[in-house]
Amino acid sequence: METVGQDSCGGADAARGTEWRPAPEARVHFRVTRFIMEAGVKLGMQSIPIATACTIYHKFFCEISVDAYDPYLVAMSSLYLAGKVEEQHLRTRDIINVSNRYFHPGSETLELDSHFWALRDSIVQCELLVLRVLRFQVSFQHPHQYLLHYLISLKNWLNRYSWQRTPISITAWALLRDSYHGGLCLRFRAQHIAVAVLHLALQAYGVEVPAEAEAEKPWWQIYTMDTEIP
Repeated sequence: METVGQDSCGGADAARGTEWRPAPEARVHFRVTRFIMEAGVKLGMQSIPIATACTIYHKFFCEISVDAYDPYLVAMSSLYLAGKVEEQHLRTRDIINVSNRYFHPGSETLELDSHFWALRDSIVQCELLVLRVLRFQVSFQHPHQYLLHYLISLKNWLNRYSWQRTPISITAWALLRDSYHGGLCLRFRAQHIAVAVLHLALQAYGVEVPAEAEAEKPWWQIYTMDTEIP
């Protein structure tokens, strides 16, 4: 698969760690992106804005050392910024309250005191920092539209029994969501990620595409041609 973006973004995670344990930075980013996903769901965000928030977060730490800023503050600002980018605006108060309950389960809603306003100012200032570091390039093409197109096409290609007895669609979407725990979204084209998770889902359940053995090219090469979905 053709790579895009910086080679250091998400590609060196395994190299910096041992063969059986991810690097410390990768473990931090995994935990923080898990927070982004869970907080995004609680905030009522759709899948695309959550994916944008994860991508903003990963892209920021491609430019900046993870020790330079609080990753969770960057994550909160990424959620706030992603809501603007994808036109699903969020209130900073909601982000703060959801985050507070995430870190302190069962806690009460924060009072509008000096601590609250300091958190709010930190999120806003961090958002401006993220925009400057990323040079205001915060709009991304995600694999979701490609995966939806591929699943519809594949459903018509496979026989009905094979499709109904295996959760290929659910698994592919879950794999795509999990891919945002790392920097794959910055290293590969959106259509390549989409076809990769679909290929893995098919392999997981041992489903073969009809007439693949007789075809001149593997089925996935049809999907990875440089075409855009309108």
